[in-house]
Amino acid sequence: MDPECSRLLPALCAVLADPRQPVADDTCLEKLLDWFTAVTEAGSSLLLLQENPCLVELLFHVLKSQDLSSRILSFSLRLAGIFAAQEDCFQYLQQGELLPMLFGEVGPLGGAAWTAPAVRSGWIQGLRTLAQHPSALHFLAACGAVDTIFSLQGDPSLFVASAAGQLLVHILDLVMRGPAEGRRSPQACDWPACAQKIVGHIEDSLCSTDIPQVTQALSVLTTAFGHCHGLWTQGLWVRLSPLVARLLEKDPVPASHSLVDLLLSVARSAPSSDRDLWETLAQTLSHLSPTQAGPLALGILKLQDCFIHRLPKDRRDSWSSPAQSRAGFILRTCSAAFCHLPSGLTLWILGHPVPQVLRTQAFGILLQPLACVLEAAAQAPGPPGLLEGAAADSMMVDTLLSSKSACVGLLCCALAHLGLLQPLPQRPSPWPQAPLLGAAVTILRLCSGSAAPTSDVGGRLCAILVGCGRVQRAALDFLGALSQGTGPQELVTQVFSVLLEYLVSPESSSMVLKKAFQATLRWLLSSPKTPGCCDLDPHTQLFLRELLPVLQKRLCSPCWEVRDSVLEFLTQMTRHCGGQAGFRQALLASEVPELTKQLLRDPESYVRASAVTATGQLSSWGLCATPAIPECPGAQQESLLVELLHILSTDSEGFPRRAVMQVFTEWLRDGHADVAEDAERFVAGVLQAASRDLDWEVRAQGLELALVFLEQLLGQRGSHCPYAVALPETAPPGVLDQALQVLCRVQLFEFAFRALFDCDRPVAQKSCDLLLFLRAKAAPCGSSQEAGDSPNVASVEATLQRWQAGEQGQPLGYLEPGAVVALLRSIDLEGLRDTLAESSDHVEKSPQSLLQDMLAAVGVLGENEADCY
Repeated sequence: MDPECSRLLPALCAVLADPRQPVADDTCLEKLLDWFTAVTEAGSSLLLLQENPCLVELLFHVLKSQDLSSRILSFSLRLAGIFAAQEDCFQYLQQGELLPMLFGEVGPLGGAAWTAPAVRSGWIQGLRTLAQHPSALHFLAACGAVDTIFSLQGDPSLFVASAAGQLLVHILDLVMRGPAEGRRSPQACDWPACAQKIVGHIEDSLCSTDIPQVTQALSVLTTAFGHCHGLWTQGLWVRLSPLVARLLEKDPVPASHSLVDLLLSVARSAPSSDRDLWETLAQTLSHLSPTQAGPLALGILKLQDCFIHRLPKDRRDSWSSPAQSRAGFILRTCSAAFCHLPSGLTLWILGHPVPQVLRTQAFGILLQPLACVLEAAAQAPGPPGLLEGAAADSMMVDTLLSSKSACVGLLCCALAHLGLLQPLPQRPSPWPQAPLLGAAVTILRLCSGSAAPTSDVGGRLCAILVGCGRVQRAALDFLGALSQGTGPQELVTQVFSVLLEYLVSPESSSMVLKKAFQATLRWLLSSPKTPGCCDLDPHTQLFLRELLPVLQKRLCSPCWEVRDSVLEFLTQMTRHCGGQAGFRQALLASEVPELTKQLLRDPESYVRASAVTATGQLSSWGLCATPAIPECPGAQQESLLVELLHILSTDSEGFPRRAVMQVFTEWLRDGHADVAEDAERFVAGVLQAASRDLDWEVRAQGLELALVFLEQLLGQRGSHCPYAVALPETAPPGVLDQALQVLCRVQLFEFAFRALFDCDRPVAQKSCDLLLFLRAKAAPCGSSQEAGDSPNVASVEATLQRWQAGEQGQPLGYLEPGAVVALLRSIDLEGLRDTLAESSDHVEKSPQSLLQDMLAAVGVLGENEADCY
């Protein structure tokens, strides 16, 4: 420990032990604990206590004081745990009976302080820290701590209850490391007494009729299988799996969410040949309600390993138990309704070697809600509430029709789960793309009321779903995810039709419209191109011609969120399709470019920012509104540049100004025609406006634009990192001289040097990067004018010193290239870069500073001894 910290420590301990002193805030106490943890990890805890006896005195004093705050008591418990984590220090503290008094029944456990959740939490965390060695295990057994931990599992504080469960797992793992060493899985009779006690408690909880107790046991087991990787966990599962399976016999299944978490945790850690586990998973899928089974089904399908598992089709129906018969039924249903598998086909599945029939059962559960929707929307009238020929699916139908909340929840979960599964390499194969597309389209039509189901079930579903925005959003997200696959042209046409229906409908909310635009974009970008060229195919071009009038209408919407969504969609479409003839012709024939430009003056700042980005993208592709003066084809484009500069200089909100800077940087980087005509004048105007902006992001983007301009002057493309091992090659003297003269004329250095001392660190860092890059280019050749020949270097350095001190009123004025080179060589840019890379509180984070601040807060230190900030 630092000598100065040792000097301050007695005074701090006295302050902490005095109930009359103001209690230090939680942040300071946490920092103290972090510091003590670092000190003990780096050296001996015993030596620390022997050299600083005030720490032990603090712990003893805490036990005697009746008025101490719960926070200080909690801090002391955790501090004792940190010291006792080393076995020799544990023995040292045991000699004075300090640990039993802190963690036993004679300590806080039996006092009024125990009612404070902070004390109970500190007690648990202290034990969790000290339980690192065999002596600690004996201590836990002797002081009755395990029984207290059992009771804390049901603590009203969720944090305390969760920590108690984690502590039980930690103790169990510590106890079982020895017996499991070198063995495949220790038998129950070999387990130590402490482990037997914990496992016995878990067994009792699993057999309890009290659902919270069952939940606690399942949570402990989930943590154990998720975090402990010893062989003993196999023996634990063998012992407890019958009790877990017995939960499935209850109706309803208790603690179903916790049960699903446990089974998936076990499946991720169990050997792949554990047939009993797979059977338990299959039984669980069949016993849970459709809503509860979805997360388990998804988890099973996401299990993966490092090799490919293969199973012939003729073995998929080999299971004979009721659960497996159900799996066979689901497989046959899915094969007929979704997969259309030819006989004899072998399924290749990338993933964990889960039995194929279990994967099929799981996939069937995810598909069932959509299969019911498809059947209900297509079948002839049948028995009320049942799907004809699908009696085994009555539970699913009943759930869908039981209430609006149940139907909505089930469909949204199914759509979300399938959407998560779609991009995974281990998803079921073949993937039923066409039926899923049909199901998504059908759900959207049921929600919009445009479907015309003929069955009783279909009619009831339509009545439940019509106008349901939550299902609409989920279905649109899923439809967008399906754009990565292929489908029959007839179905793709239906997809575009239902998307257009939603985009046109006045009933679509702003959020639904946003989702519809996102799905439309994904489908348009994934559409096939016309053979032999890069243009859109005829079907997509027809859709675009129908879409553009909708965009015109939505750009005039009174809802700003809708206008914003349209502009975002237009920006992305233009970015990806701006060079395709079909898109260009359709867009230029519409009023969309002109309406977009009008939104630059929208009253809502978010819309103005999106309009700036959209018009910038349109202009980059030459798709802005037709010039107002036919004989001056550049007039309209120039007016856009002027208007964007006006927004940068005058807009009261930061979002539009940031958008302008991003557009200008892209224009400069891509060689936009109007920027290239007079790039020097353009850069000078932009930097002048950016340097005065109060938004740090605008100033930072101005430096990005300056770097792009510098690279172009030096004849290079792409950013270079000044921290790279191989610095950028130096520029030829002639090129460098010309570049420096141009940079001086546009006053780039006035902007960059001022930004070097900006109060916002990201701006200063970006400026430092820019100047380091330029200095690397200038060295070692320099410029034609030597640094010593420049008469104004001294005055410029003096000005920079005043800027660094916060006096930034005086401008630099015009700089000669030689003065710039001299400044770049004289300023310690590397040191400044290192300083900027440090956190803002790097000085205050020192332990000495922390102790000084805590003592100064109670007036123990003199006025100038604290490092307050």
